[in-house]
Amino acid sequence: MQREFDGKVAVITGGSRGIGQGIASALAAEGARTVLVASSEDNLRVAARAIAHSGAPAPDTCAADLRRPDACERVAQHVHERHGRCDILVNSAGATRAGAFQKLDEEAWQDGFGLKFFGCVRLCRLLWPLLELAKGHVVNVIGGAARTPDPEFLIGGAVNAAMWNFSKGLAALGKRGGVNVNAILPGITETDRVQQLLQQRAEASGTTMEAVRAATLAKDGIARIGRPEDVAALAVFLCSERARHIQGTAIAVDGGATPGLY
Repeated sequence: MQREFDGKVAVITGGSRGIGQGIASALAAEGARTVLVASSEDNLRVAARAIAHSGAPAPDTCAADLRRPDACERVAQHVHERHGRCDILVNSAGATRAGAFQKLDEEAWQDGFGLKFFGCVRLCRLLWPLLELAKGHVVNVIGGAARTPDPEFLIGGAVNAAMWNFSKGLAALGKRGGVNVNAILPGITETDRVQQLLQQRAEASGTTMEAVRAATLAKDGIARIGRPEDVAALAVFLCSERARHIQGTAIAVDGGATPGLY
């Protein structure tokens, strides 16, 4: 029986680990031909092997540092030449630093915007013609700090807010060309990346990582830290035809941690 995602090409940045790998695995399980993009060839190889061993279609991979414009162009060229179409683009790459404001130097700020924000913007622009032809879907994985500023996460908050503003504007453009654009705002999620953030927050506040984890759960009033599959389930839905009437929205997957109405 033909499944909805059979034959569709899904490009997932940050697809070798964490939330990106979770989304790639979920889309592949639904029959999509996935293209995993990340900077490490070794990590890509491991992720692709794991997805293929699950019985899903074996992913294609493209190693690229999305902070570099030429690397983004190479990813787009790879998709054009190898697949000739792009039905889904998931922008999940990004690793902004946490820490005390006075200790976050210029390089940390440039790096935060260079990968997560500009990498997303460039790939959306470069793959937009294929997405319009496919009447496709863009899902930008951003983060709860887009809505809730945090003094120990100023880079991430600024980058996330910029990405959400960009996504909302791009959704208006998408209405003209038939491309669905939405965003996911994960809360704290069990990944290697979150372990790094917890350590950075601990160093900034002069406490332990375990204390930061416990304080985060207590402050947000949540029962557990999220898992990549929590985010992946929503991403698959947003890339389906069932979600076609959902456009330009940002959905939190955070166990109810977002404190405000917005």
